[in-house]
Amino acid sequence: MPRPRTHDQALRANLLEEAGRTLVEQGPAALSLRKLAERTGTSTTAVYSLFGGKPELLRALFIEGARRFTVAMAAVEPGRNPLETIERLGVAYREYGIANPHLYQVVFGGAVPELEPDDEAREEAARAIAPLLDAVRAAREQGLFGEYPIEAIALALWSGVHGLVTLELNKSVPATLDIKANHRTVVAAAIRAWLA
Repeated sequence: MPRPRTHDQALRANLLEEAGRTLVEQGPAALSLRKLAERTGTSTTAVYSLFGGKPELLRALFIEGARRFTVAMAAVEPGRNPLETIERLGVAYREYGIANPHLYQVVFGGAVPELEPDDEAREEAARAIAPLLDAVRAAREQGLFGEYPIEAIALALWSGVHGLVTLELNKSVPATLDIKANHRTVVAAAIRAWLA
């Protein structure tokens, strides 16, 4: 009987989750492969076998976060009303950030300042933004938005949602401002600001 493979995808996923949590909670200096292996109940050999080293681990973490974000955005089915689609994308953005705060901070929060996204990461980012660009383009084609560049509208809407999610995750707003309760209303108001 062959020996069971211990360096599998489940271990890889566990290592990525723990690495992301460590980065966000303790900072990049706290992420050592030896400590990561200890916290996940494996060996440094397993970490090296799965990733090759710390730079590759960080790259894999970024790619995983970007892929999950792409999946979250792609799950929003485009509707007949592109403004509603944009609003639902804003809600999905928040849901991704709240469900994956460690990955959100790696991809969008600069948790690893020295990490420079490579071609694969940039391609993943392009796939992630595509549903928003498509919805903005559809709104323009229906005459709902003015003659502003599609990219400018998409960036403005994305940055507004990003700001809300970042404020909520960082708990950097007064308790009197309930982001969770007002998220959808704020997103809808931002969309209305671009109407023709």
